[in-house]
Amino acid sequence: MAVYKLTPTKANLIKSKNSLNFALKGYELLDKKRVVLIREMMALIDSATQLQDRIERSFIDAYEALKLANITKGSDYIEDLAHSIENEREFDILFKSVMGVEVPTIKREEPEFTTEYGFFRTNSAFDRTVLSFIEIRELIYELAVVENSVYKLAMEIKKTQKRANALDKIQIPRYRTTIKYIDEVLQEKEREDFFRLKRVKGKSKANRPKQTRA
Repeated sequence: MAVYKLTPTKANLIKSKNSLNFALKGYELLDKKRVVLIREMMALIDSATQLQDRIERSFIDAYEALKLANITKGSDYIEDLAHSIENEREFDILFKSVMGVEVPTIKREEPEFTTEYGFFRTNSAFDRTVLSFIEIRELIYELAVVENSVYKLAMEIKKTQKRANALDKIQIPRYRTTIKYIDEVLQEKEREDFFRLKRVKGKSKANRPKQTRA
């Protein structure tokens, strides 16, 4: 593992240790964020699966009701009635933050359901068809929000994992190697200084003039 090109000084040793602590804390935070995001995404995936099942069952019921309405009233007549139903109103897409990730929500008015046709012109099969498709529309809106949120969370998890791996596999080992290198150089320098000082003291003692007794 390559080390940073730092002069092996005590100041750089302290600097490297501070950088290592910062990187360790950063990795810990990223790992916690990743866990929370994964938990949130898995919950949304479960919700999406349930919504898909509900939509599938609702489509089956809606088409069964539509089939019965076509049989009892005639397909051309039912098609004319369908054109009288109010189109979907506009809606706004808002965003909320989940661990810093902007996920969408749909804001729309929920007007009271009204019909543009008289009940005397229809039967219960057609009414059930209309209500079933309205329910399907609401479920599709909800599913779109959930699936979009899952995608955004998945992208953020990928990005967070990449940053965490960079710290864990590159930055942190590099800081540790740098600290070890500087520490070893400083210790070796201290040993050399100690032996040098000891040698100087030894020479000084040997060269000191001997005192003679009177």
